[in-house]
Amino acid sequence: MRAVIQRVTEAKVSIAGAVKGAIQKGLLVLLAVEDSDTDEGLEWLSGKIVRLRIFDDQNGMMNCSVQEAQGDILLVSQFTLFASTKKGNRPSYSRSAKPEIAVALYEKFIARLAQDLGRPIQTGEFGAQMLVSLSNDGPVTIIIDSKARE
Repeated sequence: MRAVIQRVTEAKVSIAGAVKGAIQKGLLVLLAVEDSDTDEGLEWLSGKIVRLRIFDDQNGMMNCSVQEAQGDILLVSQFTLFASTKKGNRPSYSRSAKPEIAVALYEKFIARLAQDLGRPIQTGEFGAQMLVSLSNDGPVTIIIDSKARE
């Protein structure tokens, strides 16, 4: 799994003009799944996201997690995070999991992320054409890959 995590002051995802999910302060997480991803990687990534210390403490130091900052999470599936541009100018998405595998892992990830956060999260809709808008706070953007464990 690969995740792009952005610290935001607000974010929302809309489908066909209707808001599907929205948060104020928290994390916008864009997630891509590979065929070879496992429940172990899913659990590791979820815990890592929830415990990332990228929110300011009372001294203005990035020393608090989204839990400690009482922030929310908006999770959006984005298979293009595994794009390969090695050959030509048209990206290949062959590393991204097929929907029959990706949907199940995405739904498990939603449940695990909510469990680790301690409350429900907001989401997009897997496979839908979505419009994502956000105000990146900082800006702070972190990329994590569950296979590299970084």
